[in-house]
Amino acid sequence: MFPVNRRALLKTVAATAPLAFASPAEARVTRAGHVRGILTGAKALVDSLQAEGVGCVYGIPGAQANEFWDTMKQKGLPYLLCTHEFAAATMADGYARSTGMPGVLAVVPGPGATNACTGLGEALLDSVPLVAIVGDVARGEKYRPFQVHEIPVHLVLEGVCKKVLRITCVEEIPQIIHEAFRVSQEGEPGPVAVMVPYTILIDSAHFNAPPEGAPRRFWSDDAFARAVNLLACKDRRIGIYAGLGCMDHGGLLTEVAEMLQAPVATSVSGKGAIDESHSLAVGWGYGPAGTQVAEEIFAGVDTILAIGVRYSEVSTGFYSIPQKPYLVHVDACEDNLERVVPTTVAVHADSGLFLGALLGESARLTRCNNPALPANIAGAKARQLASHQASHSHPRKGSGGVDPMHLILAMNEAKRDDSLVFVDVTVSEHWAAEAFTVRQPRTYFNPTDNQGMGWSIPAAIGAQQVHRDRQVFTLTGDGCFLMAGQEISTAARECLPVKFFVLDDHAYHYMQLLQSAAYDRTTATHLAKLDFEALARGYGVGYREIGPGDDLCAEVSDILAQPTPILVRVITEYTSRPVRWLAATKSRYTTELSVGQKARFAARLGVRSLQIRDFSD
Repeated sequence: MFPVNRRALLKTVAATAPLAFASPAEARVTRAGHVRGILTGAKALVDSLQAEGVGCVYGIPGAQANEFWDTMKQKGLPYLLCTHEFAAATMADGYARSTGMPGVLAVVPGPGATNACTGLGEALLDSVPLVAIVGDVARGEKYRPFQVHEIPVHLVLEGVCKKVLRITCVEEIPQIIHEAFRVSQEGEPGPVAVMVPYTILIDSAHFNAPPEGAPRRFWSDDAFARAVNLLACKDRRIGIYAGLGCMDHGGLLTEVAEMLQAPVATSVSGKGAIDESHSLAVGWGYGPAGTQVAEEIFAGVDTILAIGVRYSEVSTGFYSIPQKPYLVHVDACEDNLERVVPTTVAVHADSGLFLGALLGESARLTRCNNPALPANIAGAKARQLASHQASHSHPRKGSGGVDPMHLILAMNEAKRDDSLVFVDVTVSEHWAAEAFTVRQPRTYFNPTDNQGMGWSIPAAIGAQQVHRDRQVFTLTGDGCFLMAGQEISTAARECLPVKFFVLDDHAYHYMQLLQSAAYDRTTATHLAKLDFEALARGYGVGYREIGPGDDLCAEVSDILAQPTPILVRVITEYTSRPVRWLAATKSRYTTELSVGQKARFAARLGVRSLQIRDFSD
């Protein structure tokens, strides 16, 4: 007889039970996307995600979701454990922005869902498709009062998601998951939450869910005809303003620009929609908040063709973008049209369809080659580069650190064309948007409209997880690092070779710029001096330090060439270098103040300028 061991017996039963009870119609995912067979809710959920082509699920398991996480392991759906649910949403965001496919996160109800809200809000305002699988307490006939994590999570999620879907029975899973992916991508992309009561994960049913159609692509024949008639007038000087909606249509965008002989500016989110080394590319924005090149070249434009872009507060520098006589605004989301800037023709259409259709009108739209335009753009780019390379001193400080612009220029020179660059919410994000030359789509990323500090660290990790052969690095600040730095331990655990460059000046410098101009002092901006080397050792990653006097190009190139994750402290000295976005925003904001408000601000600054003691902190 073999000796009976209770623990061994239980392990054997657990391992063989799925085989013992599997029916001949065990659930499977076919190439066509069918989910078939008798299966549990957890298996239906995993198979539905696989049918949508999900490459990774980011999150943290919990009591209401363990069945789902165990099934992911069983069925081979990749997942990545993070340290905080903000990171789960942001990692999924990094996945979505870098792949063009919806990112997926999985969290428990209560604190898991509320922790994820900042990341979901970023995706909502930045038009990033996410699907959040949110565990839920028992519902229906199995409901009992006072369950753990029982807060009205659906009401919380409604504020940061396009839509919240609730699964009420196991049979609904494939259809609701497909609806979530469709809604997340249709019109203005954004996050969709799917709430799954934990009791449904262990229920079972017979499934035969066929694949459903792709998201709708919008089109308007009448509006397109009016747009063509306006653009066909050869007397009009056209400039193209391209946003995130053009990101997957770069070839068409470039052909249209060449056909119209039009300079192309992008939004920050749209960087990479056109190769920025192209002779017609002028950088981001076309007003005082954007690049110097774009503002200079678009000064001679009287007609804007805006495609796949919103005129948001951030992208316009507090709505300071110049108004031109004619605007053709094209967007897949009708709610984005005719909201901010006076519009001549509004076209509710998919960007790719619109660009392709314009090329079909080439007989009417093609313009003669204009060699002066690329020559003017090249000259403006040379002047802008010289301005970026120039040194700036601080009026009250010595040269005790690295100029962030010079670091950015070194990064731009050292990176590959397909490097994935993640920029965080620091004042340097504005210089980065000006100075990085982005040559490929989906390689430059910045949280724009929700401005969640610390975003770049988990977003870069989420992207590196599915782009193992790509060079991935972040540019963040010490304040942002304090928000999400612990996530570097995830990169260490998973051997993800992200390089984390942290601009360290022991302060919220962005707030210092905003406050000092308005109040002649700063409040609550000084940060602790961190021992980054000790932190790197604790996280289990490599450590490097860059300071004044170092060869920036050599240091950055060497760091990016390393095969392991590295935390890089950059000893930073912010100088008097101008920030175009802040200057434009301040100018616009000031014009909207009343006479009384201006007088009050001026009086306060006058009194404080006479004070000897510095009350800043």
